[in-house]
Amino acid sequence: MIAQPAHIIRVFSLAITVLALAACGSNPPAPSPVERGSVGQPASSPVRTTAGQRAAAFALDQVGAPYRYGGTSPSGFDCSGLVQYSYRQAGLKVPRTTGQLWSAVSPVGRSELRAGDLLFFRVEGKMSHVGLYLGERRFVHAPQSGRKVSVESLDAPFYRAALIRAGRPY
Repeated sequence: MIAQPAHIIRVFSLAITVLALAACGSNPPAPSPVERGSVGQPASSPVRTTAGQRAAAFALDQVGAPYRYGGTSPSGFDCSGLVQYSYRQAGLKVPRTTGQLWSAVSPVGRSELRAGDLLFFRVEGKMSHVGLYLGERRFVHAPQSGRKVSVESLDAPFYRAALIRAGRPY
């Protein structure tokens, strides 16, 4: 038996209505820490991002890239090379070395951290490492030879003890 055209149209219309209602009832995904306007606060609409937020997003995209001493590209990064690359992609020129970055930022209190702020760490007795803050006490960095760009927590004992300063590029 061949179905009546009117019956096919009613079934098709009902299916479209059910799908539309299901889609309208779904919740959008929560914004990532990088998409938030400030730590823990959802961004307002329309979303305006800072260079720091964009740099943090670019750095986060590099997770898994290999560490390479002197590296400044996705084929390999050292810590300050990751910072320089990420900020360059975000449209802001920053210095190349960790020491130069230290001198080129405005100090930021730990309670005032925003995505893209630079975190400076003391390793083996001297300031020698930098990472980009993501929000929610996490940061992205190129740790050391033999490892890859990764995300870490400021609450990890090593990084909690090693953090000596945070700063925001001007």
